Amino acid sequence: MSYIATPTPARSAAHCSERLNALPREVLQSLRRGIEKESLRVRPDGALASTPHPAPLGSALKHPHITTDFSESQLELITGVHTGAEDCLKELTEIHQVVYRAIGDELLWCASMPCRLPADDAIPIGRYGSSNVGRAKTVYRTGLSHRYGRRMQTISGIHYNFSLPDARTNDDYFALIRNFRRHSWLLLYLFGASPAVCSTFVAGRDHELERLSDDTLYLPHATSLRMGRLGYQSDAQSSLAVSYNDLNSYAASLEEALTKPYPAYEAIGIRDGENYRQLATSLLQIENEFYGTIRPKRVIRPGERPLHALRDRGVEYVEVRLMDLDPFVPVAITADTVRFLDVFLLHCLLCDSPPDTPEELADIIANKQRVASRGREPGLRLARDSDEIELAEWGCEVLADCEPIAVALDRANRGTAYREALAAAVAALAEPDSTPSARVLEAMKGYGDSYVRFVLAQSRAHRETILELPLSAEVTERFARLAEESLAEQRRIEAADAVPFETYRQHYLAPIQLGE
Repeated sequence: MSYIATPTPARSAAHCSERLNALPREVLQSLRRGIEKESLRVRPDGALASTPHPAPLGSALKHPHITTDFSESQLELITGVHTGAEDCLKELTEIHQVVYRAIGDELLWCASMPCRLPADDAIPIGRYGSSNVGRAKTVYRTGLSHRYGRRMQTISGIHYNFSLPDARTNDDYFALIRNFRRHSWLLLYLFGASPAVCSTFVAGRDHELERLSDDTLYLPHATSLRMGRLGYQSDAQSSLAVSYNDLNSYAASLEEALTKPYPAYEAIGIRDGENYRQLATSLLQIENEFYGTIRPKRVIRPGERPLHALRDRGVEYVEVRLMDLDPFVPVAITADTVRFLDVFLLHCLLCDSPPDTPEELADIIANKQRVASRGREPGLRLARDSDEIELAEWGCEVLADCEPIAVALDRANRGTAYREALAAAVAALAEPDSTPSARVLEAMKGYGDSYVRFVLAQSRAHRETILELPLSAEVTERFARLAEESLAEQRRIEAADAVPFETYRQHYLAPIQLGE
């Protein structure tokens, strides 16, 4: 059946169809995905928790599934790699069950934009023990706090890791990345869920938000303030013109940002006596500081730099970084969303993907900002090919291209779930009031238009839902064992350190570590 009649360029569609038909059923049955989900720990009253990382959860440095992000109060929950959407969400749910049983009466803040925040310097930075690698993680976060402030780092989201099970070249994955960046504004429209913020988030900052209530600011047509000008971004990094045309050009762009001193960060300095202020004075301290909406990734070996891993062994998977937490869902993402992401990412891989240009990169950034702040605005137009096109028209074209992919995935997996996920996206494009961002604003009306009161109520409800689910003894015992093993591994690493931290820092950051 056909969801959309809007035509697409014939040649590109033909090429996409040929590539789709060439994919074996086994590949479509075995797409690989994993989820990383960040959440703030908050007190029962909705204020940021000041307690350390809960001891029953083991070592944040070495636990494979439960760690912290920027803040000691910001959990990061990490699934393994799964070939089924339901299996991936089942594991994410189990991790939530384990976490809720370990945090007492605290809650996991279920939205991307943070809770009521204390003064910036009262937001606790993550701690990872006394080892050199653990200290480096804390110093890196200290550097982020000096560069961008701690409030920005408390924003949370979903990272979606995706790859195909067959042998894919670096060029294949970079073609996917280029198309993703061209069309990722559609994900902000469909799944953005942060149209409002607590006023504490922007205290003392210039902003263009409107007052909604005593404690809440918003933009009436915003989809994802998290991905907009007030969100997880860096003005300094806006000068970084990263090319995604191939691995070599991407790596060269990052290497310069990782090695060339940046005057504003030189002024901060590396250390003040024995206290470190940041890891380096370059534009990026380490690769993770680069705030891309999607990244090429490779699993790294102990002590290895991510850029070296990419250059040495190539792209293994892509990491999608622009998904908001869905505050209406206990684990922040649904199976429908996972399946749509699979369809969308396959679309990005299979369709023609010409090289990017500086002009197009500027349009991509402008479109992202426009949809983040005004995505539900009637008649909103986006930049494309030196012209403008209505968001709804362009979205229809992209979703039309996605239809054969959803059909093929359903045929391979003997179901209808992918077409249903696509149909939900088509419906949301036609009806902006059904999008998560619109639903958040509508639901907030029941809480006096208070962002904090709405999210706090949702977080309490999700806690109860998760705690009511049965948790098997096998899962409980496995996570208890993982916690013990992670603590033992942290102690082993701390005991094995043989050089001073400054020696470790200089060696790890040496430019030679970035090569192949």
